[in-house]
Amino acid sequence: MAETPIDETAERSAAARLFDVRRVIGGLFTVYGVIVTLIGIFDSEAEIEKAQGVNINLWTGLAMLALGLLFLLWQWWRPAQAPAPPPEDDDRPLH
Repeated sequence: MAETPIDETAERSAAARLFDVRRVIGGLFTVYGVIVTLIGIFDSEAEIEKAQGVNINLWTGLAMLALGLLFLLWQWWRPAQAPAPPPEDDDRPLH
């Protein structure tokens, strides 16, 4: 049974969303952001003093978490669309 153009378009659109690079980047930044934020929360005073009194792990982790969530929200707000198929011509051979 031949696929209808609607089925083919839906399949291509699903494939485009599946391989959206924003999902990979957002997921990695979110996971690493959570890890670095947790490390920053439990940093000792000695670790904070090595960074001149700034809890760099906490601030960096929060920034990474925010960036990762922004990428995931961007992917949700504007999902990837499959490219439009080329227009079909009649069945004449190309010369």
